[in-house]
Amino acid sequence: MTVDLWVVLLGWMLAGGSPGPATLAISSAAMGQGRRAGLALAFGVLVGSGLLGCAAALGMSAVMLANVWVFEVIRYVGAAYLLWLAIKSLRAAWYGRRLTAQSGGSGRSFLRGLALHLTNPKAILAWGAIYAIALAPGAASADVWALFGALIAASSVVFLGYAILFSAPRIGRAYGRAARVFDAGIGLLFGAASIKVLTARIVPG
Repeated sequence: MTVDLWVVLLGWMLAGGSPGPATLAISSAAMGQGRRAGLALAFGVLVGSGLLGCAAALGMSAVMLANVWVFEVIRYVGAAYLLWLAIKSLRAAWYGRRLTAQSGGSGRSFLRGLALHLTNPKAILAWGAIYAIALAPGAASADVWALFGALIAASSVVFLGYAILFSAPRIGRAYGRAARVFDAGIGLLFGAASIKVLTARIVPG
């Protein structure tokens, strides 16, 4: 690899753990619906991340970059999905009840996490970028897949850690006392993320 693995993993974990759609959704589910829902959503995010990581490793990110319309479609779908999540959270804050608690079990939470990550237009670019940074030109496929495994393991620590942390009883009690405040804040952040996706320059050139 062109840089030390621990540096790559640290940067990857810091980026993944920073406030964003995935961490917001996981923490919201864990606080409002409990650890099981939070972990299910986190696993959905991880599977989505793994699929995008595999796509980037196979060179599909370059193909997608060469076809700008694909990224544009993903961008608008992702922005619409984030806006929908924002509206749900803001409605929950307005009506004073947790609407997502009625949305289904672990399977539904898993699919939410999967959809959230697969409609994130920057995720596959992040995978392509990390491969370009961490691997030497012409790196063997074994090196690519070894890096993929290390990155997924690091992502697991971050996303599953969020689910466990935000489902802690003390945080759950705090959420119960101020559910409207939490929902309003999360809704506004999802809305900001939607606008950011719509206005960001996703494809270079």
